[in-house]
Amino acid sequence: MLKMFACAAITSLFSVAMTYAADQAHRVVVYDGVATTINASADTSGDLWITMADLKKATGFVVKPQGVCREQLCFPLPKARKAEFVSKEGAKSLFNLSAFARLVKQPVARDEKNGVWYFGKREDERTTYLASLKAPNFTLPDLTGKTHSLADYRGKKVLLITWASW
Repeated sequence: MLKMFACAAITSLFSVAMTYAADQAHRVVVYDGVATTINASADTSGDLWITMADLKKATGFVVKPQGVCREQLCFPLPKARKAEFVSKEGAKSLFNLSAFARLVKQPVARDEKNGVWYFGKREDERTTYLASLKAPNFTLPDLTGKTHSLADYRGKKVLLITWASW
């Protein structure tokens, strides 16, 4: 009974949010399971451009010189593609949240009629590999120039030695 009531309450809340977002100036962004109403710029590209204040309000992310960051998590933006993510509209800076989702491989669904954007859970490749206990495949040359792939050695014991200068 309680479960049915909770489901009805969530459905009701979502329908109210969709009705409010149907207004041309408002959008509802559902990020990390939290619905936030924002003011979005009209855009014909099909992407969601939002103000920096709305970016922080809806997602907790802020744009810094090192990238798009939230707490200890930071995603660098490709310098050659910065205009794809950040834009100026008069005195305010805008951020392309849907382009950012594509960059970090985060699924996005939108209801254009009602102005609702849903951002799903980002897939983390490291988590996938850790869960499967399989190292990702890679190919490197040996000292003679012959290339070897890790996949060639599946089922055999392999010792990997790495080094980095930093």
